[in-house]
Amino acid sequence: MSKAPHFTLIEQMTPRAIFAAQETGLMQSQAKAYSSAQRQAVAEFISGRPMGEEANTLDALACAAGTSAFDYAAPPDVDGWGMNYRSQRYLPGSVTGIDGKNISKLRLKWAFAYPDAIKARSQPVIAGGALFVGSHDGTVFSLDRETGCIRWTFRASGEVRTGIVAEKWQAGNEDADPKLFFGDILGNVYAIDAVTGGLVWRDRPDDHPSLTITAAPVLHEGRLYVPLSALEVTAAANPEYACCTFRGGVAAYDAASGEKIWTTRTIVEEPKEVGKNNIGTPRIAPSGAPVWAGVTIDEKRRRLYVGTGENYSSPADGSSDAIIAFDMDGGKIIWIMQATAGDAWNMACEAEDRVNCPPEDGPDYDFGAAPILATTSEGKDIILAGQKSGDLFALDPDDGGRILWQKKLGRGGIQGGIHFGMAADGNILYVPISDFFGGPRWPGEAKPGMYALNITDGEVLWFSPAPDPCEGRQYCDPGYSAAVTAIPGAVLAGSMDGHLRAYDKDTGRIIWDFDTAREFETLSGEMARGGSIGGAAGPVFKDGMMYINSGYGVYFHMPGNVLLAFSIEDQ
Repeated sequence: MSKAPHFTLIEQMTPRAIFAAQETGLMQSQAKAYSSAQRQAVAEFISGRPMGEEANTLDALACAAGTSAFDYAAPPDVDGWGMNYRSQRYLPGSVTGIDGKNISKLRLKWAFAYPDAIKARSQPVIAGGALFVGSHDGTVFSLDRETGCIRWTFRASGEVRTGIVAEKWQAGNEDADPKLFFGDILGNVYAIDAVTGGLVWRDRPDDHPSLTITAAPVLHEGRLYVPLSALEVTAAANPEYACCTFRGGVAAYDAASGEKIWTTRTIVEEPKEVGKNNIGTPRIAPSGAPVWAGVTIDEKRRRLYVGTGENYSSPADGSSDAIIAFDMDGGKIIWIMQATAGDAWNMACEAEDRVNCPPEDGPDYDFGAAPILATTSEGKDIILAGQKSGDLFALDPDDGGRILWQKKLGRGGIQGGIHFGMAADGNILYVPISDFFGGPRWPGEAKPGMYALNITDGEVLWFSPAPDPCEGRQYCDPGYSAAVTAIPGAVLAGSMDGHLRAYDKDTGRIIWDFDTAREFETLSGEMARGGSIGGAAGPVFKDGMMYINSGYGVYFHMPGNVLLAFSIEDQ
């Protein structure tokens, strides 16, 4: 079945989600000859862990009738994952109610446990008095943002790791019919009703078996722009897998109907067989250049900017490890700025036999952080792009992406350098550095921590090295991989060691610190645990409250399954 997800994707589903797919979902016909017990056995075998007993705690958390109705007077304050279309990840005080002066008064208000989960990496969005967030088992929750009670749930086909995007409406218009948009690990894109949680439309924008949606889509002027990524990089670890055929891209949809308007690949050339590996499996190229970071919109120039990852197979081409500008109306590629040429890599390069490892062997220097479109104090528009190499680039959008300045801030590596997201506050750019996972191919000293730079010339205003509280704990690392969020007077960063820290805008001093890598008693009365804070899910704010997910149980990091809500309290 050419449209069936690859086994490496299905393995990442929870056992309960695999079981549900056989019982009531897309795999009913294939599993119809099995008993319920056999379906459970299949789910546990594929996922590699027992399904367990899911307590009926979610029913007990349902909001009381009439107490948490959808608030039509409260449309969303942000334009998607990046907080604005320029992906600047800055929230003003009129939205947050929290700034660098009062953040020290933040206290934990409530904790919510995601069932059947070891990861929590979907960035929530707030609208209609609710907090909408996805989860590891494929459930999208509508929670009352003040109390955490459940308004409704929606079950996707697989893990929802993307942020949730809320459609705006005119405040007070009770005839509005706002929708929510997101993607799942199996490559499906969804539009659901924000008020009821009902499905509006669903589509899989590409029929590649390894397609996945990692970054949140972007909604603008009635169109939904969806970045296309894949986990074929993992499938390639199997020597018998013909690596590789996926090409990254962007798909544009009519947001109301779900009609696909255009799809543009980051690699124009069709992949073809270019040889065989040493056990006779075909080698196929060009491939890769996935888009697993967010899309940035340039309204003035009618363009989209995206960053791409490495090629999966050899020979590497000119669109990997690049910033690409697309025409937002028709999808045509306008220009490409390739930062690292000749980068072909896949997970076979980390395997013992290395059969499918391309001869280039990395260095795997993706652009995983969405490009930021900013304006200097002199009025010049620039694109700021952070790479896993640890390099930061300022590009000229009016001159084909020409490099205006470049800074080397981190050592770099597979999970090194600049990973999931920076933030801009006026002329200041905040750059988190991960530098996890070094080795011979990524020599030099790791420099995890937080930078503040002047966007005009790249001058480093301050650098605050990351504290290291790990003390030998397994899967604990002090680097900053997750997307950060800027507020007036501060920037907040979640660490792989589980701490969420606020840095003072002017000095880089840590002015608030909370350790999430521990157990919490949740609203349901059960215990949940936080872990590493990773992925594209940074903290979000609304009227004196802040929300953050904790748990990044992938790639040798600490698992967790908790959503934490904080509020400003007088000491």
